[in-house]
Amino acid sequence: MKLKLPERRRFVRIEVPLRLLVELNGRTEEVQTKNISPVGIRFQISAELDTAKDLHLKLFIPILGKPIDLVAKIVWQSKISLEDSSPFDVGVEIMDICEENKNVFLKYLCDLLYGSTYEFRT
Repeated sequence: MKLKLPERRRFVRIEVPLRLLVELNGRTEEVQTKNISPVGIRFQISAELDTAKDLHLKLFIPILGKPIDLVAKIVWQSKISLEDSSPFDVGVEIMDICEENKNVFLKYLCDLLYGSTYEFRT
């Protein structure tokens, strides 16, 4: 029997694959989100990131013709497997979002949430 633990997260994570451009130190890599919340994003990337620096992200959501500019800090990262070429799983906290797209981003998340089958764990 699997024990259900109480949900410790402040916000629900919504599993949705969105196009994401990650910019750091003049390098840009296109990745896909694994999940998003109002305050964070999880994705996989090919190489370890410098946790001391902020990331500049461009998130593409289907209802907008242009990407949403975000600034995020790395909260955690871990290698997917022990293989040398294995990607890293990364969780970032959104620190800043361009003002003109803040409401569009939150509305998109709400629309996803209301259409999801998320079940709150107790």
